[in-house]
Amino acid sequence: MDNLAALQNYDIFLCDLTPRQLVQVGREKLSAGYKRKLEKFRYGAAAFKVDYALNAPIPWKAQECLRAATVHLGGSFEEIAASEKAVRNGEPAERPFVLLAQPSLFDPSRAPARSHTAWAYCHVPNGSTFDMLERLENQIERFAPGFRDCVLARRVFSPADLENMDANLVGGDIGGGVMDIHQFIFRPTARHYATSARDVYICSASTPPGGGVHGMCGYHAAKMALSRLS
Repeated sequence: MDNLAALQNYDIFLCDLTPRQLVQVGREKLSAGYKRKLEKFRYGAAAFKVDYALNAPIPWKAQECLRAATVHLGGSFEEIAASEKAVRNGEPAERPFVLLAQPSLFDPSRAPARSHTAWAYCHVPNGSTFDMLERLENQIERFAPGFRDCVLARRVFSPADLENMDANLVGGDIGGGVMDIHQFIFRPTARHYATSARDVYICSASTPPGGGVHGMCGYHAAKMALSRLS
């Protein structure tokens, strides 16, 4: 749809959009004051993601990792804190905190016979153009020596690539915006799911409780919309 004003036959609109896209889509229905508040919304760290095709399971040093669908690679608490601090300061981390999933260990349909798949990502500053591939793979190799020898193919997604795939991932931010104390309480504004238009609601990860595989943003937005509709 070009804008929400063209769809007058609907009672309510639930928009799975971040504030930037909501301003663009709903510019004719939203008040000027509300749009100004949305335009102040801050986006957070980006993701640098790599998809892998592998010829064998990842050769972890710790065999327990072969029983985990998702592995968090960070070393010590101090190393993880240093990695995330670097990103907050606008710098690529030397030893990034890496989240890695290995779905084909538990779902054979995720890869051809005798092959495996995995994906991994680390945080980088929003909109970063720095190539993190070597640092990310060095971190995997650190805990799984010989990992690179297992790689048949890889596909790299920079923050710009992620945003090109989905305009909601502004600057590569997969979490729907910074989650600091202000944007946790007022997310994206003090109205939460409601907007300045009575029939328009926002239900993306830019609303409470934020990003995650839980569906609660949509659930709470729908409850609010239905209560007002009735």
